[in-house]
Amino acid sequence: MENKNEKHGILAAVKKGFKIDSSNFLLMVTIGLFVLMYIAGLILYSDQGFNKMQTFLNMLIDNAGLLIVASGMTVVMITGGIDISVGSVVGLDCMILAYYMEKMGMPAGIAILIVLAFGVLFGAAQGWLISYMELQPFVITLAGLFFCRGLTAIISSQQIAITKSKFFLGLANKDIRVLFAPYHNKRGVLMFPFVHPSVIIALITVVIIWWMLKYTRFGRNLFAIGGNEQSALLMGINVKKTKFMAYMLEGFLASLGGLVFCLNTTSGFVEQARGFEMEAISSAVIGGTMLTGGVGTVVGTVFGVLIKATIESLIRFQGTLSSWWARIVLSAILCFFIVLQSVFVIIKNRNRN
Repeated sequence: MENKNEKHGILAAVKKGFKIDSSNFLLMVTIGLFVLMYIAGLILYSDQGFNKMQTFLNMLIDNAGLLIVASGMTVVMITGGIDISVGSVVGLDCMILAYYMEKMGMPAGIAILIVLAFGVLFGAAQGWLISYMELQPFVITLAGLFFCRGLTAIISSQQIAITKSKFFLGLANKDIRVLFAPYHNKRGVLMFPFVHPSVIIALITVVIIWWMLKYTRFGRNLFAIGGNEQSALLMGINVKKTKFMAYMLEGFLASLGGLVFCLNTTSGFVEQARGFEMEAISSAVIGGTMLTGGVGTVVGTVFGVLIKATIESLIRFQGTLSSWWARIVLSAILCFFIVLQSVFVIIKNRNRN
């Protein structure tokens, strides 16, 4: 009898350990989709270099800014909110950096501090209106979108290339060698894959946000608010303060992402990063962050960004398709994950009843 009870207890514990909720399931689907797409690329385009480590690292280099901005978007969406101003913030950051360093001769360090400070203040302003004034996030961040894009055009309607700042250009072009998976180029020279400092900044940011969401009280409060704001109030959580801090953090991460984005482009112009907010939102949603709030993981968001990057790489290696196909495929995948989320919400509501 004791053996049967012990066996039953072990089985119950195993089942509990392997319990799959909406967050875990969506994350597994996202990872599985990325793996399938990447394997397809290896099968189809290995002879063109898709199997090289540098190809994967180039995905990280090209999307380092998006990784940071999408991580911030994940934080806000977990609370049940949204921020559609981030693309314009990124564009404005690039313009500020380019204008101050090129036109005004400002040292790169001071220009970077100004950009990051602007992100914090801008995020705090939006967060105050959303949390304390209880205005709709979509409306406030839409106004923020127009404000930042308009301010970018006022600073300069022409493209400004960054050419004078040796520090900034050195940071943008510095190669950090990865001491594994070497390969031989066409001349037979042994080459080591590399990343830029932008990737290191992005990965450190992702790890910090992951730790914050998983192990801090602030992170737990974000999930509680997104799950049920009234219940969070009854638990003694300061909902307004937590939301305010979430949007302020998002503002900082948007500007940090803008800095990293500018390291890749080394220029500023009005149309820069247009539609970037949709890429950040789609990366978070594909990564398993629920539009209704309360569920999300920055790990999934990373894979959401990688899916977007893999689609772009597959189209680039294919060679004959328009780059617009990347957005078409990404929109189809986004719709698929939104439908999955809707199914989970329906099931959850039925279980409650």
